[in-house]
Amino acid sequence: MIHVCPLSRLSETVERTGAAHVLSVINLGTPVELPARVVRDNHLFVGFNDIVAPQEGLIHPAAEHVESILGFARRWPRSAPLVVHCFAGISRSTASAYIAACALNPGRDEGEIARALRAASPIATPNALLVALADEALGRQGRMSAAVAAIGRGREAMENEPFELVLE
Repeated sequence: MIHVCPLSRLSETVERTGAAHVLSVINLGTPVELPARVVRDNHLFVGFNDIVAPQEGLIHPAAEHVESILGFARRWPRSAPLVVHCFAGISRSTASAYIAACALNPGRDEGEIARALRAASPIATPNALLVALADEALGRQGRMSAAVAAIGRGREAMENEPFELVLE
């Protein structure tokens, strides 16, 4: 099970779910206070801005970010839930959860995973550039991007509610 939340609900989500692994996809330099139950080796901080194209002075999602996310997801032992968060729990974290679900279920249809994401969160709006980079890295031939485009932009919100994405 992958749980997604905003930074403001990280501690609550980790405690409620019993998660032992946390993936932080958030602006470089943003302080993230981990709950005591999460040991440093079970935390990955991937720092980039929530943008879908290069912009002066900002860090856009890149292949090395996707590789870090994929490596962390593949090392996650699944004995306890994984929590993925960004600042608002809307874009970078939902894209990362979708990417992890696709990577960990190579035979599962991308559209099915995207629809499960939408059903779990009407607010989720996965970062399209991050998804496109993962689509290429996973050899999904554009299907991940097409599936995310098909579910459309989520409902407008300042912050998402925590939700879970079932892997299988």
